Amino acid sequence: MVVTQEKASVNTGRRPTPQEIAEILRERIRGGRLKAGDRLPTQAELADEFGVERGTVRQALRALQDDGLLTNVSKGSPPRIAQPAPHPGEPQPALVVLGPRLSDAFREPRVRLDVVCHTAESLLLALSEPLRQIHEGRVRPDSLDLRVLMPARDIALAFPVLADPAEPGAPESATAGAEAEPVPGQGPVPEPDDPAHRRWLQMRNAQARVLRHSLHALRSTHGIAVKVSFRALPFTPPVKLYLLNGEEALLGYYLIARREEEWEDRTFQTYDALGTQSLLFSFRNQAAPRDAAFVTESQKWFDALWDTITTDMTLS
Repeated sequence: MVVTQEKASVNTGRRPTPQEIAEILRERIRGGRLKAGDRLPTQAELADEFGVERGTVRQALRALQDDGLLTNVSKGSPPRIAQPAPHPGEPQPALVVLGPRLSDAFREPRVRLDVVCHTAESLLLALSEPLRQIHEGRVRPDSLDLRVLMPARDIALAFPVLADPAEPGAPESATAGAEAEPVPGQGPVPEPDDPAHRRWLQMRNAQARVLRHSLHALRSTHGIAVKVSFRALPFTPPVKLYLLNGEEALLGYYLIARREEEWEDRTFQTYDALGTQSLLFSFRNQAAPRDAAFVTESQKWFDALWDTITTDMTLS
């Protein structure tokens, strides 16, 4: 169905802003006049309806696209009304839900992100969305404080680990088929030739350096006060956790599976998790009391780890 043009009574004294046009179109969608799958009028028709330039219309349409209300913007044909997004409480893959949730968090003047993860892969990919909006001038927080907890480099990780005990670099305990006895006051250490551990460490450090560089660049390009901190966990986290402005917690489980990896001209089997495919469960302060309690306790858990048993992380 194509929605026909209709003159809007916006205001007789001045031209409406992109924000005002976007809000008018939002109301039409909320009120049911525009339904999922309907095409909007062309940019030329909307520009004529509202008495503005096409550039103003394009800005309004981008705002609606950022809200998840439109699809096919800037593809040569009029955009369509998007299908309704899943309910916030429904779990979704990390790469689906994390970007939009971070974009919402970046609309606040002071952005605070606390993250527990195995590597920064999902976070790095998802941050591209709010960073793009900053560079396009659609959002601009005053400050950003990011704290990230990841496993320490010198511990024997629970995953990734070599799946074949006979593989060179596999832990001695795996070869012997017995549980390693830890030294009092010390945890087990990784084998120096373990390719699974070395590959993970290289990924952890490289992604963290890119993340830090991308965010620090906002200081000079946009005058945003940025602080990025990393600390090392003495254990392998079985879950990933994102705390957004102290208002929302996104929790996902790392699901372990056997996988084939390649690194430094070597192929080997590992037990590992693909964090980008983890389903994230959303808990919000403004939802039920149970959700609000989960956000509060998750923040306490993170702060306690940050202030006690974690150490400064070396990204080399």
